Amino acid sequence: MTSVELSPLTRKLSAFVALSEVELAVLERLHQRRRSFVAGRDMVHQGQSAQAAYILSAGWVCSYKLQADGTRQIVDFQVPGDFLGLRSVLLRTSDHSFEPVVDIEAAEVLTSDLLDAFAQTPRLATAILWAASRDEAMVVEHLVGIGRRDADARMAHFLLELGSRLALVGMGSKEGYDCPLTQYHLADTLGLSAVHVNRVLRQLRESGLVTFRDGHVTFHAYGGLVDLAEFDPAYLDQTGPLLK
Repeated sequence: MTSVELSPLTRKLSAFVALSEVELAVLERLHQRRRSFVAGRDMVHQGQSAQAAYILSAGWVCSYKLQADGTRQIVDFQVPGDFLGLRSVLLRTSDHSFEPVVDIEAAEVLTSDLLDAFAQTPRLATAILWAASRDEAMVVEHLVGIGRRDADARMAHFLLELGSRLALVGMGSKEGYDCPLTQYHLADTLGLSAVHVNRVLRQLRESGLVTFRDGHVTFHAYGGLVDLAEFDPAYLDQTGPLLK
């Protein structure tokens, strides 16, 4: 198998479309401009224009909105196989920032590269639209979580969603996954204080459901956590290819 066939993006898009040799070749070209970024330094900042999109190959990134008082709301985390800044490229101006959580590797994708790929391979374009639609569905779930779920269910739902996303690219399972996020990341994501995050994680651990410790999430009672969060993964739409 070629490197692109083993890439996280290929594994992810294969949940929607059975990729042909031509489509794999186009994906290979999209991965040509490989770059590295260090943790803690924005790749793209809010309000930036004329920037590239990126395909995340290794590492984790957070996307966030910065408020006038210096506080931030993390909108989502990107894991290998995700696009960064796809919407901002098409809208010309980035409405939020991207910051690597750890040192990362990513492929830079120019607008012209993307438009050429769409013109050459409409099925691949449809698959990327599927990925973008899936990202939007996750943001909707995050909004519901912050607005309507209590803190325990909110945390449980978030950890389960991350596990499902990572499982799709071979980096997680119903037993658990490696996770570099801090309690401050979780606080800025879930609309909680760091103290409250610590308390919620302790409650979930003491209930025998899940432990998040030393950079690893361990599911002890996956079904129980699903029940607590009322987690239905249908919105992630990753049960198998729709296009053969």
